[in-house]
Amino acid sequence: MLAGLHDTRGRREDFYRDLHAHPELSGQEARTSAVCAERLDEWGFEVQRLGGGVVGVLSNGEGSTVLCRADMDALPVRELTGLPYASTATATDEAGATVAVSHACGHDVHVTCLLGAAELLADRRDQWGGTFVALFQPAEETASGARAMLDAGLEQRIPRPDVAFAQHVLGLEAGTIGTTIGPVMSAGDSIRITVFGRGSHGSMPHLSVDPVVLAASIVIRLQTVVARELERGVFAVVTVGSSVAGAKSNVIPDRAVLLLNVRTYDGEVRRQVLGAIERIVRAECDAARSPQSPTFEYYDQYPLTSNDGEVGARVRSAFEQHFPDRLVELGRVTASEDFGLIPDAFGTPYFYWGVGGFAAGVTAPPNHSPYFAPRIQPTLDTGTSALVVAALAYLGDGLDSAAPSVDPLGSSTGSQQRHQPR
Repeated sequence: MLAGLHDTRGRREDFYRDLHAHPELSGQEARTSAVCAERLDEWGFEVQRLGGGVVGVLSNGEGSTVLCRADMDALPVRELTGLPYASTATATDEAGATVAVSHACGHDVHVTCLLGAAELLADRRDQWGGTFVALFQPAEETASGARAMLDAGLEQRIPRPDVAFAQHVLGLEAGTIGTTIGPVMSAGDSIRITVFGRGSHGSMPHLSVDPVVLAASIVIRLQTVVARELERGVFAVVTVGSSVAGAKSNVIPDRAVLLLNVRTYDGEVRRQVLGAIERIVRAECDAARSPQSPTFEYYDQYPLTSNDGEVGARVRSAFEQHFPDRLVELGRVTASEDFGLIPDAFGTPYFYWGVGGFAAGVTAPPNHSPYFAPRIQPTLDTGTSALVVAALAYLGDGLDSAAPSVDPLGSSTGSQQRHQPR
């Protein structure tokens, strides 16, 4: 079946360039979802659009049901790659501001690879049996897309998957696949904390309760949560990404707003860290004689992504067979994902892996960088192949000995990008 990669490569590359040049913000993926729905319908999938996403079901006789998911949204980042197909798009964000938009996290790779896998499976139904579900999810970057599709009735509208898969293009060497068993993507929590003071003239601080000083004390004290409250070797990150108070040098404001981000790999550690944050903030407010209790707003909350051991062993065995010498240990990635909400809702085990997208020996720009742009090949071939191989580990023996070998440097494809950020 993987021999079909040669036949579809040009279409996938053209599709990728077009999608990269036309990114859409979280919750605004109208063009992307329409194209995905059109392609799936063309290939004989039963297509439904719900919760801002698209899901296609391809039934092909008796067998397991496999769900593969790709996220579709882009970021409010101005692209600086200099690629001939670089994004120049702008959009209006939730606050009403006009922002530049680009696929600075590689979701265009994810969409292209899942469509490629869907086309291969649809064209070669004589080589597998069961049901393949292709799910294109909106708004991963705001942790709202998976919930939106579930709230729209996803559980009632597709067959229950026996297993679910997803992947992410990362700064690994192009042509490689990174896997790990157990926790792979951290749980994530963002918190908007408002602390209250008493405003005054800048020349009369004795009449105030200064929220600027209060916020500064909180920021410093929060640095002790990981350093002084967690056992050595236990992972957690507490980042204060924003501290805003006041607008004029001689006016002491009446409040300050802190934006925090927390990452953990363990439920008990997560509860401990969040509890410590609230305890410290309340105590500092009491010490400052704050006239009002602080408020805590939790948002952009991501679950822990933890790979199932049995599924992982089966998929890794398939990867080892079909991608010899190209598997690497991914380890734990401190970024977060909402993919797990979907299989968790069905009670379905899952496996999530990384796909390399950059030349060997170079320091790849991180995801969300304005310079993030994976090499077209062998990245697309590898990502498409990985989804097919994982699916066929449950849908039957549809692989063949004619599967192409993918050069990690992409030289075998003849379609390498010429303009790469270095």
